[in-house]
Amino acid sequence: MIEIGDLRFSYDEGDFSLEIPQLNVAHGETVAIVGPSGSGKTTLLNLIAGNATPQSGQITTNGYKISGLHDAARRDFRIANIGLVFQEFELLEYLNVLDNILLPYRINRTLVLDTSVRERAEMIAESVGIGDKLARYANQLSQGEKQRVAVIRALVVQPPLLLADEPTGNLDPLNKNRVLDILFQYADQNAATLVTVTHDHEVLHRFQRVIDFKDFCAHGAEQRLENIAGPM
Repeated sequence: MIEIGDLRFSYDEGDFSLEIPQLNVAHGETVAIVGPSGSGKTTLLNLIAGNATPQSGQITTNGYKISGLHDAARRDFRIANIGLVFQEFELLEYLNVLDNILLPYRINRTLVLDTSVRERAEMIAESVGIGDKLARYANQLSQGEKQRVAVIRALVVQPPLLLADEPTGNLDPLNKNRVLDILFQYADQNAATLVTVTHDHEVLHRFQRVIDFKDFCAHGAEQRLENIAGPM
């Protein structure tokens, strides 16, 4: 599902840099990424999704060399193939909850919005406890409710890959488990890959593999390769 080789990335400003000699994530694998703030966890998700491009190296996602696509092609690929759960939610204030969930179908010409899609959105919303809030606007929601809207939007296109940045960071224990259950259930039922950035070590036992960016950033290239590649 994800193949990264000889990747090097840095921002135009500041001294942050990220180097990944090799990283592979299999189809259907569930992976948690942990590590200190600023170590590159969210940057890695953005690189896999094509929101950012490396200075060198290759990123292949779901069979596509995403690092070699132009901007429009990367955007279309991302919307149709990757379910993204952003740490800051990225909800549009002028749209109600249902329209925020269905937004991928409004901005990608390859997706078709029909009755079955709307029904799927409503069903997922009900399962995470916000089925009665579909007509509300983002500024009428709590932080936890916004988080759940972001999760539903990621699932509604039925993507083969889910990338989640702190998907339970704003949730109480009940809703944290509810959201995790639906992410893992979706991955299991659809043979989808789930890659999650998290600071919540209580949930790590649910993942098949954990990538620790503390080790990844602290050692030389040979040791980093050993630490992140892990058993397949």
